[in-house]
Amino acid sequence: MIIQRLDYSNDGFDAQLTRLLAREADTGEDLQSLVADILRQVRTKGDAALCDFTARFDGWRCTPEGMVISRDRMEQAWNAVSEQDRAALQLAADRIRDYHQHQIQQDWSYTDAAGMTLGQRITPLDRVGLYVPGGKAAYPSSVLMNAVPAVVAGVDEIVMVVPTPGGELNDLVLAAAFIGGVQQGFAVGGAQGVAALAYGTESVPGVDKIVGPGNKFVAAAKRQVFGSCGIDMIAGPSEIVVVADSGNPVWIAADFLSQAEHDEAAQSILISTDGALLKAVAVEIESQLQQLAREKIARASVAAHGALIQVADLTQAAEVVNVIAPEHLELALDDPDAMLPSIRHAGAIFMGHFVPEALGDYVAGPNHVLPTNRTARFSSPLGVDDFQKRSSVIRGSRQALDIIGGAAAHLAHREGLQAHALTIELRMAMKENG
Repeated sequence: MIIQRLDYSNDGFDAQLTRLLAREADTGEDLQSLVADILRQVRTKGDAALCDFTARFDGWRCTPEGMVISRDRMEQAWNAVSEQDRAALQLAADRIRDYHQHQIQQDWSYTDAAGMTLGQRITPLDRVGLYVPGGKAAYPSSVLMNAVPAVVAGVDEIVMVVPTPGGELNDLVLAAAFIGGVQQGFAVGGAQGVAALAYGTESVPGVDKIVGPGNKFVAAAKRQVFGSCGIDMIAGPSEIVVVADSGNPVWIAADFLSQAEHDEAAQSILISTDGALLKAVAVEIESQLQQLAREKIARASVAAHGALIQVADLTQAAEVVNVIAPEHLELALDDPDAMLPSIRHAGAIFMGHFVPEALGDYVAGPNHVLPTNRTARFSSPLGVDDFQKRSSVIRGSRQALDIIGGAAAHLAHREGLQAHALTIELRMAMKENG
């Protein structure tokens, strides 16, 4: 298989890179009308519409009672999975919890020269909805990455929805929900599951925010319900950039393919100063592709969106990385710390030869819910702050009002808002008169 090659020194490099990155994120824009109808029906008809869509799309006879996944059922699943499963889930949950505890913000305040005491109060969301992908694959790691930070943030209630084709529940997903702190779940998914979380039904409580990845129906639904509740992000296909100036071609090829096997629309890019290394990795990619169970998916991804990019030095490599703003960035370098200060845009950065991206997917600790499709230019990984909100706190005396009130009243008048100004002027006049 021929993998696209780019060279930073070529005159047309910038245009080539732009074309390479011009993937269309499948966020369901072509489904807006269909999804809007699903949302409307669930909003107006509640459980009846939710179960009707679930029966139609997931192929089982859904009832309000039958779609409930209780905490006891999650515990049953925890006890049913293997000891090795439990140990791995517990390790992951503990490490995710430890990492995210470092993100907790504290209330703060200060008193300025005017005598105003100003501050910020941090409070958690009351109830969060977790969307867990279902279908052909099970993603217990997604449960932990979304639920554990919410628990750390102090969210009172975490509600999970998960599609169950044929009505089959996945014990590994339910076990992750149990150890992750999910209070209740529902065996529904798709746009109808998002609608249930956003608006609430007779059985499913409405939530303040929906987090978690899904297919294009889910993405389209999340776009439309935003405003009725919050959402985390609209995630696109996965991506990885590996920067290597030396290293084992076998390892680098495996890292390159780690995202390609996700989805035909995923993107894998290798940037190197060494042309011989690029050639060796290309040979190894072909060899490893032939061994993958998901070869067809990975091969399509590499053919359509993969690339090998040669640069003269790591300064050029950093420039390219910052344009790509990748979801996952591996600095497979002997001295990754030398390059790190030059990296401005990346979702997660993996340092050195012994930290493959897959560690971050499962047990490293930082969140694997990351900005995709160049959105790392302006957004961040899912974290504790996604489950909290800030309130400004403003306290002042008459003396402080006397010092700053005149300017505020003047600005209010300049904006034509007389009542605004009056609220200040009445108080200042009262002080002057008595």
